[in-house]
Amino acid sequence: MNDTKAVAAQPIRIGETAPDFRARTTLGERSLSDYRGQWLILFSHPADFTPVCTTEFVALAKSATEFEAAGCALLGLSVDSVYSHIAWVAAIKHKFGVSVPFPIIEDTSMVIGRAYGMIDDAAVDSAAVRSTYFIDPDGIIRAITTYPHNVGRSVSEMLRLLRALQATQGGTGLAPEGWQPGDGLLAFPTINSAEISGDDDWFCHLADTK
Repeated sequence: MNDTKAVAAQPIRIGETAPDFRARTTLGERSLSDYRGQWLILFSHPADFTPVCTTEFVALAKSATEFEAAGCALLGLSVDSVYSHIAWVAAIKHKFGVSVPFPIIEDTSMVIGRAYGMIDDAAVDSAAVRSTYFIDPDGIIRAITTYPHNVGRSVSEMLRLLRALQATQGGTGLAPEGWQPGDGLLAFPTINSAEISGDDDWFCHLADTK
């Protein structure tokens, strides 16, 4: 049985504390609080044994060491039972030769999905849900992405976003479009838009400010 402290289907916002929960997974019981002190990507998928979800899990499994090297754990979730998850993981191993090293939560009651606002109170299933929550070591949600059931996520973009969030943590700078690890960050503007004139220094990299 899944346990969570928040059950209302209110959308979670960036900057809010992620609702805690305890649930069964393919690797035993897990609580969100178990992951305090490290980054966590909590991601939901519509259903086991579906084509798009399978491609995502294969890609995530292959990139798991990169997430681990970045100090980030992975935690999957769907409304399927833990037995279905285990069977699906075994099928992925058999068909693709890839082991899924991270736990997958069973959310048959949809209580976690509703606590995170993934699923509306009136929904009978989560077929349209493909949400991802980037949670920092203090349990604060730093980014959220949501995809439709018929379009898969990009694992390389998940890694890029994670590293950009880590690079800008604590207000050290701003990550520009397409930022990659090793790229420079932008400085925060020191003036507001009402004060800008032609020669004002409103756009510069951090290296340019030293």
